Amino acid sequence: MKRFRFSIFMLVAGLLFIYAPMLILVIYSFNASKLVTVWGGWSIKWYVGLMDNTQLMGSVVRSLEIACYTAIAAVALGTLAAFVLTRITHFKGRTLFGGLVTAPLVMPEVITGLSLLLLFVAMAQMIGWPQERGIVTIWIAHTTFCAAYVAVVVSARLRELDLSIEEAAMDLGARPWKVFFLITIPMIAPSLAAGGMMSFALSLDDLVLASFVSGPGSTTLPMEVFSAVRLGVKPEINAVASLILLAVSLVTFLVWYFSRRAEEIRKRAIQQAIEEGAADSWKQPDVRRAQAPEAA
Repeated sequence: MKRFRFSIFMLVAGLLFIYAPMLILVIYSFNASKLVTVWGGWSIKWYVGLMDNTQLMGSVVRSLEIACYTAIAAVALGTLAAFVLTRITHFKGRTLFGGLVTAPLVMPEVITGLSLLLLFVAMAQMIGWPQERGIVTIWIAHTTFCAAYVAVVVSARLRELDLSIEEAAMDLGARPWKVFFLITIPMIAPSLAAGGMMSFALSLDDLVLASFVSGPGSTTLPMEVFSAVRLGVKPEINAVASLILLAVSLVTFLVWYFSRRAEEIRKRAIQQAIEEGAADSWKQPDVRRAQAPEAA
């Protein structure tokens, strides 16, 4: 009994340690005082003032745009890399390829950002592209970083799949590309969604890589917040953070709801199929008994 109470206490303490700062941030986003640490009553003027803060809202839109592009590109490249690592087991340089795919996971972001900066500068001198660093260079850097996470998640799912389903489809005449898009992709869809959401969150949260490969007019939200915090936390930042928490919570709830609904539909379909199969098995002996006198 004591162990059970201690485990509950540790669970509650851990949850409070994680979510209490977020709750305090949301509460202080409604603070009427200009001083973040001094409570001055309830007010929504900082949410209304966000519409006039074009610089902050521009960085929010820019970060969301880059995060969406990064999620799409990272899922595509990471899935292809995972498919190569799990399905093409024998080719020269496989170990090197696997190491290059997973290298961004263990590489410090400072080194990755500096190397990408040097790469973009060298490319601009050699081929004239990119002429200036901005959204495109940030997108490339984030895709390089996030594709490794997607490759790890998708490869773990691909190793668990039953290859007999794909082999049966190819035995029936399906082309490999058709098997990949119509059978493999639906079976690994949860891992693709997880990898996309992870890439979106990592891109939206990144500060180090964006600081190296960004240019004038391409400031992201983490860079804007970091530069503002050095001069003191502004109430508008609390309002923006609260809106992001609300958006993430809504998306998480919708994903959970639709996943649970799809799982319930799948369970009902399986149960219905079992019941229909049992009904057919009961009908077959009755049909045989009815046909036996006729045959006699």
